[in-house]
Amino acid sequence: MVMQFSFAALSLFFAADAVQVSEAAVDEHGFRTHRVTSEFQAGETLIRVLLPEKFEPGERLNVLYLLPVEANSEHRYGDGLIEAKKLDLANKHRLICVAPTFSHLPWYADHPTDKTIRQETYFLKVVVPAIEKWYPARAERDGRLLVGFSKSGYGAWSLLLRHPDTFTKAAAWDAPLMKTLPDQFGMGPIYGTVENFSAYRLDNLLHDRAAVLRPKTGETSTARLIHLGYGSFREHHQRAEALLNELQIPHVYNDGPKLDHTWHSGWLEEAAKRLLERP
Repeated sequence: MVMQFSFAALSLFFAADAVQVSEAAVDEHGFRTHRVTSEFQAGETLIRVLLPEKFEPGERLNVLYLLPVEANSEHRYGDGLIEAKKLDLANKHRLICVAPTFSHLPWYADHPTDKTIRQETYFLKVVVPAIEKWYPARAERDGRLLVGFSKSGYGAWSLLLRHPDTFTKAAAWDAPLMKTLPDQFGMGPIYGTVENFSAYRLDNLLHDRAAVLRPKTGETSTARLIHLGYGSFREHHQRAEALLNELQIPHVYNDGPKLDHTWHSGWLEEAAKRLLERP
């Protein structure tokens, strides 16, 4: 038996300090769009949601978080949720696809002093709880998947590495994974200081989390980190691959093909497939 999931009884605001999330309105693409005001962001942000067309009774679905690379609703590098709809990911893989926005250029970090640039906290304390409150999402680590490219690929890995008990897998495509200073790509205003950035440096985090990501004796090896191909950052991926191998961290890697640095160049379908692979 198949049924349509009803959202008629949703609350109009999310219960958290200084946070309000509106009831969803359906936009021109068929996405459910929530408007958000939060102490962790400067001004209004959005959470857009793409659902499967139908739900089974009692079904709980994995959530794929498509992390943006631009601030607010800018789409110079394409729109991850539109690409997910084009690929029919929600129906094909039984997924809830989610694309939040951020008031500043998203690096998925908390600024050390500016309370309106708390991107990591906003994602963890507003976006994820709102989805799991209002939609039939698997509210557990193994139901939360992260994907991004460029700075949001960096963010996907940093979120998983900093919160391995919250997220199960993260896929990055064409991302500057081996940055050692916050000196490019709009990083400085988000991280604030070199000291703060050091807590988000992926090479540091890979060393710190290596034991957590390796299978325990008798367990099946599960690749929780995925990096696929390149457009501009091949060297970063090659260096990340060397470090992953040195640390003996299970992972998935494809060196290519080279594609345009956008959501729509063809890499997302493979990333989704890899994220959903079972050991």
